[in-house]
Amino acid sequence: MRESSPPRLDDASSPDVVGPGLYRIVNLLLAIVLLVLLSPVFLVIAWMIWRIDGAPIMFGHYRVGQNGKLFRCLKFRSMVRDSEDVLARLLRENAAAREEWHRDRKLRNDPRITPIGRFLRNTSLDELPQLFNVVRGEMNLVGPRPIVVQELRYYGDSKQHYLAVKPGMTGLWQVSGRSETTYDERVAFDREYVDGHSLTLDMRILLRTARVVLRREGAR
Repeated sequence: MRESSPPRLDDASSPDVVGPGLYRIVNLLLAIVLLVLLSPVFLVIAWMIWRIDGAPIMFGHYRVGQNGKLFRCLKFRSMVRDSEDVLARLLRENAAAREEWHRDRKLRNDPRITPIGRFLRNTSLDELPQLFNVVRGEMNLVGPRPIVVQELRYYGDSKQHYLAVKPGMTGLWQVSGRSETTYDERVAFDREYVDGHSLTLDMRILLRTARVVLRREGAR
């Protein structure tokens, strides 16, 4: 189900411009507070993953950060340990899956995802370790969805918009339909966010994110 009224840029009553230093402090403090508050959740999830599918509990996948710098984007492991081999075999043998993957970089029926992993993805709990990326200064709480190098070609003229800011744990795309949107729409949301970036917009997106996650809107 697509989010009916995402926080559009013209919703903000007035643009608020904060310096990069203050913006960094706000992100750092909020991330630390969330890490402390959610530490029991981290422990429960880690125990569940280990009990059902063993180690590793988390994994880091290289994503494109601000100015094109690569960083290891952290997540709770939601896939089988040989996920790359499973994906390669599926794309080699299944033309429909291959077309879907090249179009969306996602699969509706992904055989790599474990049962606990599917729950984590549907609730977005798999992305909680990205709070450590925020603390390390590689991501912000709000920003474009972090992408792999191969996805940059989908951005076309909007590539510079993506590279101008840090990726975010959540963003305009995540609260505007998420996996129910097309990739072109996702790129448009990222461009729109960067063009109208403000602390007020970030706060609106963070508040909307909580509702989207609780309702599992657009989750896949």
